[in-house]
Amino acid sequence: MAHLGECVLSIKPREKAEGMELNFQQNMSDAMAVLPKLSTGLDVNVRFTGVSDFEYTPECIAFDLLDIPLYHGWLVDPQSPEMVAAVGKLSYNQLVEKIIDYKHSANSSRVSEGLVAEQFLESTATQLSYHGLCELNTTAKEGELSVFFRNNHFSTMIKHKGHLYLLVTDQGFLQEGGLVWESLHNVEGDGNFCDSDFRLCHPPQRSVPVTQPEDLTPQQQQRQIDQDYLVAMSLQQQQGVAPGPLSDLDLARQLQEEEYQQQQQQQGGPSQAPAQQVRGQAAAQPGGSRRREKKDDSDCAIL
Repeated sequence: MAHLGECVLSIKPREKAEGMELNFQQNMSDAMAVLPKLSTGLDVNVRFTGVSDFEYTPECIAFDLLDIPLYHGWLVDPQSPEMVAAVGKLSYNQLVEKIIDYKHSANSSRVSEGLVAEQFLESTATQLSYHGLCELNTTAKEGELSVFFRNNHFSTMIKHKGHLYLLVTDQGFLQEGGLVWESLHNVEGDGNFCDSDFRLCHPPQRSVPVTQPEDLTPQQQQRQIDQDYLVAMSLQQQQGVAPGPLSDLDLARQLQEEEYQQQQQQQGGPSQAPAQQVRGQAAAQPGGSRRREKKDDSDCAIL
């Protein structure tokens, strides 16, 4: 914020006319008053008529003074004249007020128009329409850095070789230095990740951490033992074996054989498990996932 304040203060008025200079000074004052709000966010009110159409508020002055384009893609499709008539040139706040007013009107035509306007907001709940995306591609200039507003968030946007990209700033990618840009090519938000040279790359697969026995409390360890015992009892009953005491090694071997049979059934092969020494084979968890823990043969705990 301090850096932005210095940038604003370094700006010189483009015109020297007395009236224009007074207006410039007022804009400077308004912009400096807005800067502290950046720590919590700025409120902007979009209009659905163009990608750069916003209600002019003091919050927009900072973008104008710093010559930073501010875009959005929440536009009504001109091929839907009924929606165009219902939305008109209203801003988002004005449209919400209109919907509330019209839906409770005694006039059926006003109620119908209010429902159409409400349908527009519901059908564009992602705050980006395909018409808006096309307009963004047309309006944004090649190599231009801009700010893109969507879902109450501001993103850095650039147009590179005719395609739009958003700067990756999600906290989840903090340690992924290779992921820099995400393509903006549909309204669903499932873009492709690229590096700093806009080359396609994929986020690395994160392995699920395995809980070590020493990380569990005594209560959790006992609960895990009980669950493992119930799994073993269930396997014995399924195989027609009378329930009885089962050692850790026998239990691990039995679970290994069960998993092997399942794999063979999926592959259409023989279901007889090979005789081999097992090392900590994990039991199947809900959802079909399996976790492994490498332990000594004498202590094959089930995780």
